[in-house]
Order: sequence, then structure tokens, then C-alpha cells
Amino acid sequence: MADALLVNAAVLGALLLLLWRLAMRIGDVSFIDAVWGGGMALLALTSWFQADETGTRVTMIAAMAVIWGMRLCLHLLGRWRASGEDPRYARMLGKAREKGRYAGAALRMVFIPQALLLYLTCLPAQLGVLASSDAPIDPLAQAGLFLWLLGMVFEVTGDAQLKAFRADPANRGKVLDSGLWRYTRHPNYFGDCCVWWGIWLAAAEAGWAIALAALPGPLFLTFTLTRWSGKPLLEKGLLKNRPGYAAYVARTSGFFPWPPKD
Repeated sequence: MADALLVNAAVLGALLLLLWRLAMRIGDVSFIDAVWGGGMALLALTSWFQADETGTRVTMIAAMAVIWGMRLCLHLLGRWRASGEDPRYARMLGKAREKGRYAGAALRMVFIPQALLLYLTCLPAQLGVLASSDAPIDPLAQAGLFLWLLGMVFEVTGDAQLKAFRADPANRGKVLDSGLWRYTRHPNYFGDCCVWWGIWLAAAEAGWAIALAALPGPLFLTFTLTRWSGKPLLEKGLLKNRPGYAAYVARTSGFFPWPPKD
């Protein structure tokens, strides 16, 4: 298993270096967000190809990660192509660009951290695939599959509702507070967490050692979405720039779906 994990790390490292060179050519690193899902799908696939046996549970765990990852990759890639450079990365690398240090700063501040955190977050899929051999889908893995399905529903539906809302010019400057967005301010983030806790549960069927080794993945994802670069960073900007968002925050659950306050 250690050798397979090293191969995965090498494949991911090579991919991120190639994408870094591409980013330097086009002068924009913003597509890195799409790499988050695509990279995890790639790690799940490379794990599946290296697995000793590709039984039902092995294939299920790999498929869970690949389906989630490719859907997210294509969604974010389309958004990047439509919107252009993300202001977050423009601000982050603005001074380095002015001083002619853009390439080094992009590698150090964007691509290397993304590679490390992506690899960490994807541990449940990697370890679950490599350790499950030809084992059947037992109750714990079934619970993981159910949680994954719930997460996919929230993520896909939430993204579709937000895309439709933004496409209507009449909604410019307004706050989406209908559909899933009526019950949680971040249905897509909630869905992400459900997906990866579900994959972790499926991987945990392989034993407590795998469950413990894979635990940093969903723990980090939950932390970053709820306490670090997800919800806090996004809402900080929305509270400043979007009229009515403070009232939306006051009545709507920040993460877990819940009926809004009157």
C-alpha cells in the first residue's frame, strides 16, 4: 500500500507541475479550484488501478470519488471559463506579479499547498480502495453510500439553483433564499462534507486502522469549509457587498439544513 500511495503522490505532483506551467503561460491560476475535484478523481483512479483486487467495495469507493470529483471539476471549470480570473487569486498574487515574482509565488502559495491538501483530503478514497480488496458492501459501507448520495443531492441541486438564480438579470444584487438555500446558506458545502464523510465510512469497513489513517481527510475538509477558507471567507465578502445578506444570515442556518427562523 505504501508504494501505491507514493505512486499517487508522484502522479499528483507531476500533474500540478504541468498545470503550474500552464498557469504561467496564460497568466491565471484560478482554474486550480477545478483541479481540487479532478485531482481527487485521479487519485481514486490510480488507486483502483493499483489495487490487488477490484471487488465490489473497491469499485464503489473509487466510483464515489470519481463521480463527485469529475462533476465538481467540470462545474468549476465552466464557471472559471465564464468568469475569468478569480479576484481572490488576483489579490493574493498581485504584489508578486508587480515585482516579477509571479511564477515562484504561484508555485509556493497556490500549487504546492493545493497538492498537499488535496492529497490529504483524498485519503479516505485512496486508503479505502487500496485496503478493501474484494470485500462486499457491508452495513457501514452502505451507510457511507447513503450519506454520499445525500451529499450529491445537496451539492448538485444547490449548484443548479445558484446557477439559475445568477443567470436571471432580475436577481442582480439579490440574495438567493429559496430551494435548498432557504434551509442552509451553503448547501454545496454541506453536500461536500456528506460526500467525504460517506466515503470515509465506506473505507472504514476495511478496519479501524484504515478508519484512523483516513480520518484527517474529512476532518480537514469540514474544518476548511466551515472555519477557514470556505464559509467564513465567502460570507465576509457577501456581508460587505450584498444588501440583505445580514438578514439572510440572521434567519438561515449556516451549515446544517434547518427550517429558517421567522
